[in-house]
Amino acid sequence: MPRQPRRRSYDQHCAAARALDLVGDRWTLLVVRELLAGPRRYTDLHADLPGVSTDMLAGRLKDMEGAELVTRRRLPPPASAYVYELTPRGRELLPVLRTLAAWGAPELGEPRPTDAVRAHWYAVPLLGVLAELGAGVVQVTLDEGEFHVRIGADGSVSHGDGGVDAPDARLRTDSSTCRALAAGELTLDEAVASGRATLERATAVAARA
Repeated sequence: MPRQPRRRSYDQHCAAARALDLVGDRWTLLVVRELLAGPRRYTDLHADLPGVSTDMLAGRLKDMEGAELVTRRRLPPPASAYVYELTPRGRELLPVLRTLAAWGAPELGEPRPTDAVRAHWYAVPLLGVLAELGAGVVQVTLDEGEFHVRIGADGSVSHGDGGVDAPDARLRTDSSTCRALAAGELTLDEAVASGRATLERATAVAARA
């Protein structure tokens, strides 16, 4: 089925311009960031995108459905709620978000007084760092909350919001250390050795240095 034409286009026969036609609007890539962690209800999306209006979010989701980046489906009873989730095409944006996060990490600095913070926002910038731990599930705990990262034997990575039962490793740290790890200013070994992070394996507490 052909995609519905978008309201706006750069009208340039260029791959980068075509990509920006689809994901270049304000909030679109941040919606992708949220959905990379798994299906989300509209209310959950709105709660984790502070600053977006309900009309704007509804419009972006409609555009993303039209571009076949997102689908909407109803959960079975007893939930009976609708959730949005990425299509395979939408999930292909993970490397884009990882590269964009790596490029932007040096700009983070300390949170500004007006900055919202969510623990799972650090997941994408830390995927490469956590993949160095090897295959398994790593639960990361910050003061702001928890997220988890799944690392495949082939090096593939995915993440989700919240904790999990019986993770293979538990990492406890803070947002400042996450920022330093994401920016490449600090390695995980250095964070553990300096006491800025603690890493507990399923079998024992690991001092990785």
